[in-house]
Amino acid sequence: MELLRIHKALADETRLRLCAILLRHELNVGELTGVLGMGQPRISRHLKILAEAGLLECRREGLWAFYRAAPSGPGRRFLDCQEELLAAEPQCVQDRERAAQVLRERVAATQRFFDSVAGQWRDLSREILGDFDLADEMAARLHAGMLVADLGCGPGELLARLAEGARLAIGVDSSPRMLELAAARLAGRTNVSLRLGELEHLPLREGEVQAVTLSLVLHHVSDPVAVLAEARRVLAPGGELLVAEFDRHDNEAMRERYGDARLGVDRNMLYDWLLAAGFDPRRTDAFPVNQGLTVLLAEAAPK
Repeated sequence: MELLRIHKALADETRLRLCAILLRHELNVGELTGVLGMGQPRISRHLKILAEAGLLECRREGLWAFYRAAPSGPGRRFLDCQEELLAAEPQCVQDRERAAQVLRERVAATQRFFDSVAGQWRDLSREILGDFDLADEMAARLHAGMLVADLGCGPGELLARLAEGARLAIGVDSSPRMLELAAARLAGRTNVSLRLGELEHLPLREGEVQAVTLSLVLHHVSDPVAVLAEARRVLAPGGELLVAEFDRHDNEAMRERYGDARLGVDRNMLYDWLLAAGFDPRRTDAFPVNQGLTVLLAEAAPK
């Protein structure tokens, strides 16, 4: 009986605490051990029980495993019914606050990484992309004279290409060092605006731009749907979205050398993210690059 299995899985304080956290956040096993202050074997055992009961979903990223509440099904419906009770528990409130701090630290660590490698980023990109000119491919898909925002613009390679045909090209990045390099690269251009900000909370007005680009950005962020939803917010009606991402792969070295949080994004996942953020996916093209990787380039429009 499914209901009995769910009740048995939740008949433990630690498992209830895990569900309360994972209804709000997606965390890996190591992060959950830090939030709850328990050993990994104990946490892993509880997660296995919850996943087998259909209450949690496990996403494998190479050697890492990330958990979140099941997105659908009887287990999710049951958890949604308990959300109010869980949110009222003082221990669950504290756990969620610690989990939010873990995610803030994850974002800060990513920013520190990009600040540290900003000067070498062009060479690092060339190691992967080789002769494939991704910036040229993306810029060629947009009409001249547009107001365009490049989110996660880095040192400004794509932004410079966009500025050649745009009425205004806005670059947003959370790394001050990256923006310094972008400013040096784009010095003298009057149709470029550089803005410091988080991609989940863009320093842009609603409907401010006609096109948005995200070039090899989503595999670095904790909440890709939130980033895409912000892109949707700042796009004017009839606007265009271009997303470049690595297809799913198993190259673990990408984590350490390039700061990747995800080992690529497969077509189906990217499609689902776009739908969830309010986009109508149009087409996706694939381009083989170095180290056995493939770049996906997706086009979408606001619904």
